[in-house]
Amino acid sequence: MKAFKIFLVLLGSVLLLQCSKSPVRNAPEVPEEPIPDLASVEKRLIESDNKFGLKLFKEIIREESDSNVFISPLSVAMALGMTYNGAAGETQKAMQRTLELEGFTLEEVNQCYQHLIESLTQLDPKVQFDLANSIWYRLGLVPREEFVSLCQKYFDALVRDLDFSHPDAADTINGWVEENTNGKIKNLVEKPISGEIAMFLINTIYFNGAWTYQFDKDETKEAWFYLPDNSRKHCMMMEQRGLFGYYENEAFKAVDLPYGDGDFSMTIFLPHGRVDIDSLVGELSPENLNYWISCFEEDSVDVYLPRFKLEYGKNLNAVLKSLGMEIAFIPGEADFSKMYETLGVWISKVIHKSFVEVNEEGTEAAAATVVVMSYGGGPSGLIIEINRPFLFMIRENVSGTILFIGKIVDPGYEES
Repeated sequence: MKAFKIFLVLLGSVLLLQCSKSPVRNAPEVPEEPIPDLASVEKRLIESDNKFGLKLFKEIIREESDSNVFISPLSVAMALGMTYNGAAGETQKAMQRTLELEGFTLEEVNQCYQHLIESLTQLDPKVQFDLANSIWYRLGLVPREEFVSLCQKYFDALVRDLDFSHPDAADTINGWVEENTNGKIKNLVEKPISGEIAMFLINTIYFNGAWTYQFDKDETKEAWFYLPDNSRKHCMMMEQRGLFGYYENEAFKAVDLPYGDGDFSMTIFLPHGRVDIDSLVGELSPENLNYWISCFEEDSVDVYLPRFKLEYGKNLNAVLKSLGMEIAFIPGEADFSKMYETLGVWISKVIHKSFVEVNEEGTEAAAATVVVMSYGGGPSGLIIEINRPFLFMIRENVSGTILFIGKIVDPGYEES
């Protein structure tokens, strides 16, 4: 199979267009609800999360342009956000710059993450969105009480001590991850657990949303998908016509496909045939994205979308170092004294795993990130046929949170 690239990002929010819920294909009637007025500091933090997420997305594209990639930066940011509570000195400053948290107090960061967790998980009764955090530390290596209290209060983190030398220790942690990702993320923590590891800080995210307007399986047909090397392969192409948010400029076409009551959606960016997808990735910025989304207008659109499914795993050490966090990975220089007062710990690994499946019914996606701490021991004439590499986003439109962002160059799909 040719390379299948996708970046799936779960991160903070931009000011996104709320799609209209006009009836189509027997669409449910949805009562209008007031949009909550987010505090200005929370809006700024969401914008910072977006900036970090797009920066991480572009760095991984640059590093692995020809390989399969699938990540969720909000999961990364959430796991590192807990870790940030334990950082001090130059290490804290480096993490602050990398995570785009300059100008925020620690209290502001924590309060905003707390509210984001609460709002995202309770927003749309027709969309399942679960987010969980946990901290597992080596039996006897008790972290500072203030650090534990902050992670429990603001990140709702499960905090447990565990005998890492026990043969079942990794299975215990991985079992928690599987449970909180509906079985989609497995073996996040390697076994046996190394004797140098002091702590695991873990975030999990699970999303399951049915399309507001589902694709008819009878309309799904085999079609060609054109790969970056100009070859082609067969895919299963879904099809429907409906009223959707649509925007087109000289570089791409874009369409917005809602889930549930419309509070979440997938936004797809399809470069024109002459435009290289990585050049479009290079144009991704909070400013450009805000502008593009503001230009969406509802119209009748014929949508052709391939089914796709993939799993991905990546060690993010090199990427995070290149983004400015290198000191946090250096034994003897990393300062996590707010996590352990006397035990010199550092980040030895940041491991990320993700899963996504898009089919006629909707989208299921999951992600998990672990930070490993070590120590010294239609009618309108518009058509969008997505038959070449494309970008997509899954968005929540009330707070404006980008849940995922992806890049597909090969929609390989096999039935489970």
